[in-house]
Amino acid sequence: MGRVAIAACAMGIIFTASGKPALAEQPKTIATTGMASYYGYGGRTANGERHSAAAMTAAHRSLPFGTKVRVTNTANGRSVVLRINDRGPFIRGRIIDVSTAAADNLGFRKRGVAKVQIAVVD
Repeated sequence: MGRVAIAACAMGIIFTASGKPALAEQPKTIATTGMASYYGYGGRTANGERHSAAAMTAAHRSLPFGTKVRVTNTANGRSVVLRINDRGPFIRGRIIDVSTAAADNLGFRKRGVAKVQIAVVD
């Protein structure tokens, strides 16, 4: 059996066995857990669309516009897929703002905030 050398690379981890490199598979979804809130104002979003409280959209500080994320309420297990079309939240401790319709579906509109898990989906 040959030596196995492991090297970290910016694109992933490369495993070398018997002189044949192979790129390790990267996880397709990266999950983040934190607090979510909802918003339902009129006007335009950061990407220029008109905001709709009925749309399944969300605001995130850094994900690119158009990214689809699965947001799961950790308290009740409900989840929805949302499209990022705005920037925010701008309140410390929150990781995502969802539309009013998404908050209804996730079951936290009355409370206003919920602990959620976010995962980017294809």
